[in-house]
Amino acid sequence: MKLHSVKELLAGDKLLQEVKVKGWIRTFRSNRFIALNDGSTINNIQCVVDFEKTPEDTLKQLTTGAAVSITGAIVESQGRGQNVEIQVSEIKILGKADPEEYPIQPKKHSLEFLREKAHLRIRTNTFSAVMRVRSALSFAVHQYFQKNDFYYVNTPIITGSDAEGAGEMFRVSTLDPKNPPLTNDKEIDYKEDFFGKETNLTVSGQLEAETYAMGLGKVYTFGPTFRAENSNTSRHLAEFWMIEPEVAFLDLDGNMDLAEDFIKYIIKYVLDNCQDDLAFLEQRLAQEEKSKPQAQRSEMTLTEKLHFVLDNNFKRVTYTEAIDILKNSKPNKKKKFNYIIEEWGADLQSEHERYLVEKHFKAPVILFDYPAKIKAFYMRLNEDGKTVRAMDILFPGIGEIVGGSQREERFDVLKEKIDAMGIDEKELWWYLELRKFGTATHSGFGLGFERLVQFATGMTNIRDVIPFPRSPQNAEF
Repeated sequence: MKLHSVKELLAGDKLLQEVKVKGWIRTFRSNRFIALNDGSTINNIQCVVDFEKTPEDTLKQLTTGAAVSITGAIVESQGRGQNVEIQVSEIKILGKADPEEYPIQPKKHSLEFLREKAHLRIRTNTFSAVMRVRSALSFAVHQYFQKNDFYYVNTPIITGSDAEGAGEMFRVSTLDPKNPPLTNDKEIDYKEDFFGKETNLTVSGQLEAETYAMGLGKVYTFGPTFRAENSNTSRHLAEFWMIEPEVAFLDLDGNMDLAEDFIKYIIKYVLDNCQDDLAFLEQRLAQEEKSKPQAQRSEMTLTEKLHFVLDNNFKRVTYTEAIDILKNSKPNKKKKFNYIIEEWGADLQSEHERYLVEKHFKAPVILFDYPAKIKAFYMRLNEDGKTVRAMDILFPGIGEIVGGSQREERFDVLKEKIDAMGIDEKELWWYLELRKFGTATHSGFGLGFERLVQFATGMTNIRDVIPFPRSPQNAEF
């Protein structure tokens, strides 16, 4: 007999048919009613057991968390909350779950507790909903780029370059940490290492993606990146996924157009295809908001935030204009900001970004033309000599979600910037060489995937939107 999913059966077109379904028991009450879930949907299907015809040994094993195979007829439900149910004719225990030991019981668990049970937390409504939305977002990312003639490029995870110049990278080495080979200067001799040089886990696939854009035209990467930043906040992970398109012959204006169109496409995809999960997550977020002080509560529901992005044109504002707005804002004048804006050149914080989006413009914002001193070396220098063709996209609730730029395509200017920042030119010889052979205007951006999942699901801690979070002192699973 064909195996059906719970999602399929709840669609209601199998009425009076004999069906088979397999899943995990969420609850079993009155020795009669099983709430069964197989992960295909947020919703359970009720399975009605005839306890008089079911062996007592089997009944004892019908506990929360047990895996079962159920065969029976789909009938109209007599109870509230569901349209159909299964009248069970046969039930098999596939995997027992000792109720004394199984930690995911049918009650509210804290997110902190569930992080300690990362191997089992997917059995909860919250995490199954989040991960289905994550999967849908991932599919939409690839669909958008493939529909728009981008080529998917797998950039290296092991690299000898630091794309951001931040230096917070995880070293990759096969040398004996207790007795590494040393040079005459008593430094570690990386020539003796596996790759013959010092190598790390990548912080970005951008630089390598640029090389492929300059031959294929339009490319994107979507893969894991790593930051060895010793930060234990709700916004940081040591391992996360990045979406990074790079496009030849595209300037900053075109880059902003691309980013806005891309984001709206994937938000619409989730709204169209994850309605049940979003409804659950919205309800969950509303309950969470009630526990906050009034001043900290969001003015928008989850779906209102998503429509706020989808239905509004992104407001494009220069960094200089934004600084003027912030300097003259009430929170700044009354010193309500934690970081007071006093002069041009300040690095904007999340509170400033959110003020611009939520209070001043009441729309998603794209800030552009940032001071060169607070941006990366590869961004194109403007004619004023002090700003670069950078852009950040700001969202409600979280602030920056996208960072991008028109890349510096001029050899002499890029070389001068690399030298000024003390970056080893030998490590980026190939990146510089791109500017010697058929150089052209090109642009791209980076979108941290987990930030996007956070926004789409309403989850407040980034560790709850990735299956197995990696953070300082945490690599348990």
